[in-house]
Amino acid sequence: MNSILIVDDDKRQRKQIYWALKDYYEFFEAANRPETLQIINENPVDLVLLDLRLPPKENTPEEGMKLLREIKRVHSEISVVVISADGEKKTSLEAVKDGAYDYFTKPLDLEEVKVVLKRALYMQSLEQENERLQRELENRYTFTDIVGKSKKMEKIFKLIKKVALSNCSVLLRGESGTGKELVAQAIHYHSLRKEKSFVPVNCAALPEALLESELFGYEKGAFTGASTRKLGKFEVASEGIIFLDEIADMSLPMQAKILRVAQEQSFERIGGTKSVKVDFRLITATNKDLEEAITKGLFREDLYHRLNVVTIYLPPLHERKEDIPLLANHFLKRYSRVNGRRIKTISAEAMDLLMDYEWPGNVRELQNVIERAVVLTNNNIILLDDIFLRSWKSALDSQIISSPRSISLLEGEKTLIQKALKSTHWNQTKAAKLLRIHRNTLRRKIRYLRIHQE
Repeated sequence: MNSILIVDDDKRQRKQIYWALKDYYEFFEAANRPETLQIINENPVDLVLLDLRLPPKENTPEEGMKLLREIKRVHSEISVVVISADGEKKTSLEAVKDGAYDYFTKPLDLEEVKVVLKRALYMQSLEQENERLQRELENRYTFTDIVGKSKKMEKIFKLIKKVALSNCSVLLRGESGTGKELVAQAIHYHSLRKEKSFVPVNCAALPEALLESELFGYEKGAFTGASTRKLGKFEVASEGIIFLDEIADMSLPMQAKILRVAQEQSFERIGGTKSVKVDFRLITATNKDLEEAITKGLFREDLYHRLNVVTIYLPPLHERKEDIPLLANHFLKRYSRVNGRRIKTISAEAMDLLMDYEWPGNVRELQNVIERAVVLTNNNIILLDDIFLRSWKSALDSQIISSPRSISLLEGEKTLIQKALKSTHWNQTKAAKLLRIHRNTLRRKIRYLRIHQE
């Protein structure tokens, strides 16, 4: 049974409310602010029915408003319904703005009170259940910063846990943007080396000469500008994990050096003569087809076998679409917090659009789309118009740029939609997929742009 605290300095009013509702709730009573706070701190209270005119300032709502703000600041989970004097609608609305669920004006209609309190407690229970389910989802489906509940991701989570406790080399494969570095970090976090360094290196981002000095370090005087000794990434990662991303972008000579250090756990710094012993675990990643690269002579087969002790394949986002709502809401929370926004949710129409899109940029693209929507939206929810998908814009830009005359954005959009409809024989579902927009968006644009089937 829910518990309600009646706060009113009028004892007769408290008793009137009590007798009207005693069969439905447990009750506490308080006549002022100190009594209220003591009861709340010592007892489980679900809802406070608060008269705003309290002593020592019974003639103004000042004390009640102060108490309301204190309750919501310290016990935000408690619902508050306020009672104001007749003619104080502005104060009542201010109370709602400060966190009150609803308000009544005197004289009270006890039947109305019953309905509003029941609704307030029901909404409170829904919010609590939603928070519980969200916590359960996050605990169940989030592996550090990797989010997913699909069967493919569940298998990956289990595999991460298994390989994390070993010392074997791990090869992460998958398209760009699927989260390979996050998986590498998760392996490190759950490994016996988690207290030591995790050292990531993007092999495609550095030219060959610089990559070698970054990985192996150099001695003082090894080349012009080498004024001091520098430790390489392998040395920094000793006792920890080194993660070599885009391993297939290395040249064959560099691959030979990686093979040697992986096998012997030792190397020489550039310009050095002494062997440096290291103890590291190697995780690598690529978005390339290594088997094809081996056939073409672009990747060493012996290095492939050295790296490929355990392979984890990260599926593209379009192969695990059931994870899109979870990921989208995960990013919504993150970027709302980072940008100081209070974005509550993503509309059903916008989520449909996210689900229909093929996501060529995978999770990274979804992350960018949600971040942009959070920053630019003028609403407290993400609407369809807040979602910007690059393939739709690229197709429209291409159509406009290729036009032999100067045309407006609307004309370009209309032409593009007409071509999509014509190519799909006016099948709106197929045309929407071709345009990478939701079918409801397409129908709305057809009406707005007055497009008719020929």
